[in-house]
Amino acid sequence: MISRRDFLQVSMAASALYGASGFGNWAKLAAQQALTQDDLLKFDTFGNVSLIHITDIHAQLKPIYFREPEINLGVGAANGQMPHVTGADFRKAYGIEDGSPNAYALTYNDFTSLAQAYGKVGGMDRVATVVNAIRAERPDALLLDGGDTWHGSYTCYQTEGQDVVNVMNALKPDAMTFHWEFTLGTERVEGIVGNLPFAALGQNIFDAEWDEPAELFKPYKFFERGGVKVAVIGQAFPYMPIANPRWMFPEYSFGIRDENMQAMVDEVRAAGAELVVVLSHNGFDVDKKMAGRVKGIDVILSGHTHDALPEPVQVEQTFIIASGSNSKFVSRVDLDVRDGKMMGIRHKLIPIFADVITPDATVTKLIDEQRAPYKAELEEVIGHTDTLLYRRGNFNGSWDDLICDALINEREADIAMSPGVRWGPSILPGQAITREDIWNVTSMSYGEAYRTEMTGEFIHTILEDVGDNLFNPDPYYQQGGDMVRIGGMGYRIDVSKPQGERITDMTLLKTGEKIDPSKTYVVAGWASVNEGTEGPQIWDVVENHIKKQGTIKLDPNNSVQVVGA
Repeated sequence: MISRRDFLQVSMAASALYGASGFGNWAKLAAQQALTQDDLLKFDTFGNVSLIHITDIHAQLKPIYFREPEINLGVGAANGQMPHVTGADFRKAYGIEDGSPNAYALTYNDFTSLAQAYGKVGGMDRVATVVNAIRAERPDALLLDGGDTWHGSYTCYQTEGQDVVNVMNALKPDAMTFHWEFTLGTERVEGIVGNLPFAALGQNIFDAEWDEPAELFKPYKFFERGGVKVAVIGQAFPYMPIANPRWMFPEYSFGIRDENMQAMVDEVRAAGAELVVVLSHNGFDVDKKMAGRVKGIDVILSGHTHDALPEPVQVEQTFIIASGSNSKFVSRVDLDVRDGKMMGIRHKLIPIFADVITPDATVTKLIDEQRAPYKAELEEVIGHTDTLLYRRGNFNGSWDDLICDALINEREADIAMSPGVRWGPSILPGQAITREDIWNVTSMSYGEAYRTEMTGEFIHTILEDVGDNLFNPDPYYQQGGDMVRIGGMGYRIDVSKPQGERITDMTLLKTGEKIDPSKTYVVAGWASVNEGTEGPQIWDVVENHIKKQGTIKLDPNNSVQVVGA
């Protein structure tokens, strides 16, 4: 008698063989550069339940360029495992041909030339087209939004998220969970959530004073789909008060709350749930650990770390889906649920090639209406770039090199720090840099650019602390984004060492001198979580710098030496 696990594995293998999973049949067409919308959307409808997953949109309503990371290191058990594989190794793992649209969508190599060939990606009007096409085949498909939605653009900042809320409402999601949304502040978040026409979920969102589940955010919601009772459990970003300013949402506490998650899974199962889906903003490695600790979860829709994987990752009986970021991908997941059990799964990660997918006219009109009052400001050309500007990867990103240069020059600092956030589109060499482009990589509700003095010892402590957030071998201690970006200083990091021993050879680049632990240095940075931080807004700092430069040309950044990977 075949076991459930063996059945699922056979189903996965068969779907990969026959093109129902991953990139399917269009991989061959993609290699021939002959993509059509039908190729992208082709899917053999399977089972009786469909999930549609989008996540980490970061307010990107229009098509963009977005380069995937060059470096995405895994430590401990994650070393060499997906999603910690990039470039040629990633293409080899999934059978992706060099130079193909798949290579462009999922890896970083030859990005500029491939971007010129295949064009921009994303756009919520294109996402709407994909969602509508899936619903045409499976009318009761669940559309689930993994969060980081109302954050990350000029118009989102100006409207306190309302532009994105209006557009997302038009797509008619069934549920969402949260992270950066909370940086709009408690009052604004509660005002939006109270009027959402769909479920706002987070089993780990608690009232901070009473340490009880927050009433506004329900832990789960039941749906009847395809004759199946589906439970969707929300998991908001667990480290909100660490990664973002606690003072913006003091009424709430978060955390992973495994025990409560298990209780919620048990509760929905006892209430008749035949399929349990976790809509998560944990980050992929945290989701993998949770899948091994919490029993009874069928599918985790993963968010936060912006990973895009063309196949699910299986941990015991749970399948984890990673759907990328910045409206660049949509995941379709079809499930066969019978006799109260998930018996099979088929999945397709659909890249949103903006020049291939016809935009939904209604959503295009709605997007343009949100942007119309700000059109002149958005389109104003601030400068140009001869360098590919991108942000993604554990360490260097040229956008943050530019931001650090701006901080050093405009704030008259020795050293600059830029947070290791993952959001922000890319700009190709030869393109103009508009005000919208600058805001796409700097927009946040605490963007003050501080200028302060720090000892060399304190700078070392900061780097060690952030490094542990990223490279602690236990995923539950990985509480931040990527490594803080440093300007004006180089260092060596051994990712295999424990906290306190990773960072060495700190050097002031302008003099070549070693950083003295007892000496004081002028440091400029932004996105401090401390209340009352003073300074000009980072987007103004960067805009002034670009205007003075005219055309941006950055040298390769080799100031960080990474060992122990």
